[in-house]
Amino acid sequence: MKKALLAALLLTAIGATPAWAAETVKLALTGPFTGGSAPMGASMRDGAKLAVNEINATGGLNVGGKKMRIEIIERDDEAKNERGTMIGQELAAMPGLAGVIGSANTGVIIAGDKYLQEKGIPKIITPAAGSASMTQWREARVPTLSIFRFAAHDGIQAAMVVEEAINSKFTRVAILYDATNYGVSGRNDLQARIRAQSDKIQVVAVEKFDIGDTDMTEQLQRAKSAGAQAILIWGIGPEQAVVANEKVKIGMSGPLIGGWTLSMSNFIDHAGKNGDGTMMPQTFIEEPVTPEAKAFIENYHRTYKVKRIPSPVSAAQGYDAVLIFAAAIRQAGSTDKAKIVAALEDLREPVHGVIATWNKPFTRWNPDDESTHEAFTRAQAVMGMVKDGRVTFAHAEDKARLAKASGGKKAAK
Repeated sequence: MKKALLAALLLTAIGATPAWAAETVKLALTGPFTGGSAPMGASMRDGAKLAVNEINATGGLNVGGKKMRIEIIERDDEAKNERGTMIGQELAAMPGLAGVIGSANTGVIIAGDKYLQEKGIPKIITPAAGSASMTQWREARVPTLSIFRFAAHDGIQAAMVVEEAINSKFTRVAILYDATNYGVSGRNDLQARIRAQSDKIQVVAVEKFDIGDTDMTEQLQRAKSAGAQAILIWGIGPEQAVVANEKVKIGMSGPLIGGWTLSMSNFIDHAGKNGDGTMMPQTFIEEPVTPEAKAFIENYHRTYKVKRIPSPVSAAQGYDAVLIFAAAIRQAGSTDKAKIVAALEDLREPVHGVIATWNKPFTRWNPDDESTHEAFTRAQAVMGMVKDGRVTFAHAEDKARLAKASGGKKAAK
């Protein structure tokens, strides 16, 4: 009985001291790992894990003179708003959580991030989210903010889409968008950009579709009858491939030009040859343009046994987001949430990522300007184009610019 009691007490003592408390940095990765948005969520997660594995292989992060490995907690939000609420509440209550990276769907973010913000838990939103994911905090006039975004925001993307349509000599376009928060936000951004260019381009039809829709004939017929020369599209799922396929069936010419999600495998695979010529803004294209890109692509392919990354943009942003978060922890010398947020707002050393070298990607939160917590500028985005089942550079000059800008530096872990 004494031995049994001693064993029970020992087990209780072990259970009372979590293994992560002394030796690991606890980092949550969240996103749609299953469902229609899975290509971006799973690619982000897998890209982030590559960075974590590289850091841990060196013994971990130097945190105040002590090496600490990164411990990952994964949560699949399934692109469902109610899951976003549940996960936000769970993570906000989790002891010792240093931060969160991830999320893709605007509604999920709006539903869950408020719980992280209440606790001051630093979060880097990536690989995506509509404008409302950040404008909500400006509109709420929060004096401090622990939420950051690491993605080309809708304003940048919408400007690039409209610019591409104008440069292609299209004067009459239709806007198609899905009924999600992301789709509506993108529609609004496109309309705003076109209003500013009303002397060059006009919207002749605005059509909505729902997640799960398999027939877009009516919307496309109306756009065709109105004389649309091209379709500007904003959505998150494989429904965009339905638009590409049915556009060809009804004999409608002109390309699809839209948000970055057109680069995902669930569009390219379902659209097939009908997707060729589709254009979209990209922050990373799966081509070995720089030494960093080459190494990252080869590592991803080798680790996950694939020949094509389901969403290269998402994977690269996940990877670089981890490097930026790790740099903040090293600078803070602590896993204290407030110190990590302060470090993210004022990173003193450049972070050499696969997308770019990040010099002070964020600055101190300004309630009048959400761009203070936005990392991406127009300089980090290029136009991509679908060709033969892959995304390549739409313009050769963008490829040349990135190759020239590379310093050949590998990220310091």
